[in-house]
Amino acid sequence: MIAGMDAEMDYSAPPYDQWDSAQPYGQWDHARRHCPVIREEGFSLTEDPALPRFTVTTFDNADQVLRDWRSFSASINGEVMRPYMGELMLGLDGDEHRRYRNLVAYAFRRSTLERWRGELVEPVIETLLDAIAPAGRADLVDQVTSKFPVQVICGIVGVPTTDHEQFNDWAMRINYGPLYPEEGRAASQAMRDYLEPLVEARRTEPTGDLLSELVHAEIDGARLTDEKIYGFLRLLLPAGAETTYRAFGSCLLALLERPEAMSRVLADRSLVPAAVEETLRWETSVTMVARVATTDIEIGGCPVPAGSSVSIINGSASRDEARWADPAEWDLDREPQQHMAFGTGPHQCLGMHLARMELEVGINAVLDRLPNLRLDPGADTPVISGYAFRGPQELPVLFDPS
Repeated sequence: MIAGMDAEMDYSAPPYDQWDSAQPYGQWDHARRHCPVIREEGFSLTEDPALPRFTVTTFDNADQVLRDWRSFSASINGEVMRPYMGELMLGLDGDEHRRYRNLVAYAFRRSTLERWRGELVEPVIETLLDAIAPAGRADLVDQVTSKFPVQVICGIVGVPTTDHEQFNDWAMRINYGPLYPEEGRAASQAMRDYLEPLVEARRTEPTGDLLSELVHAEIDGARLTDEKIYGFLRLLLPAGAETTYRAFGSCLLALLERPEAMSRVLADRSLVPAAVEETLRWETSVTMVARVATTDIEIGGCPVPAGSSVSIINGSASRDEARWADPAEWDLDREPQQHMAFGTGPHQCLGMHLARMELEVGINAVLDRLPNLRLDPGADTPVISGYAFRGPQELPVLFDPS
């Protein structure tokens, strides 16, 4: 039962096998207007199935939950994802979370990213475009966007970029572990088996990459355990691959479907950051995050008992009509303000500066290298889809060979 549900609207999630093709914005738009905090009985994500689950759809309520880590703990992420990611900082709160986050934060600071731009990000995208530029046609998802961010994060961590396709597959299966547990656990173990020789090699011979830093890092005078090292890696590699590639595809599709906006961006590349930011707001690639209430509390006037799980629909929060006019429209001239693509509060996405930089570099490179870029009229019209993760599954285009 869903408390407060409109009789004509079902707010429940689609069957798992339909998550990739789902179009949930109709549900979420209706919920924001009629039932912004949804209460479901018997659907808790916590160990106590008797507790209700709450779903939060508006910007202000999402902001409240994500900022108040004392009342809404991230520990539920550890419970749900531990079988697939192991020990990970997504499930920590307070000082413990800050200590572990600081171990890897330096690698994602703006100052450090300038190094990655020249050494890694630009060479990776240029190599991918070299492979398709002479052909005059491509599926940009299959041949560019799905390969680009995973190679970048592999390079930052210190994993051979030649194995990026394998890591992309493992990343997808780990992310979907709660839906398909057997595949998720197998991918988790396979990633660990692959990483173990690299970890051992860095113990005796550090190479200056993030993996070397993790192996030799100390917290409170003690080195990280192997389980925490592999937990970091299972988090960073999927997070750095899965989310950015979907946003890359969504941004390209937004431009390709809007020739006027495409012409403006081609003529004035200072508009690329605006195109990226509007895409992040309009089509958040990861649409939801989870918390658990640590105390009896209210969200938007709705009583939430301690121990209840709370799903924050940040994809819905970023389309809140109370904050943005015509939020379902992609608008290159929209006045920028904080959205929820990267969350907020203590767990705000560590890689957000890297993601923005990758997207800006990637969009500029595609526009530079693929002249007269356009959707392929002979192929199926691409669409952005997905329930928990959103992006186009394919992006067939034509361009002038070069």
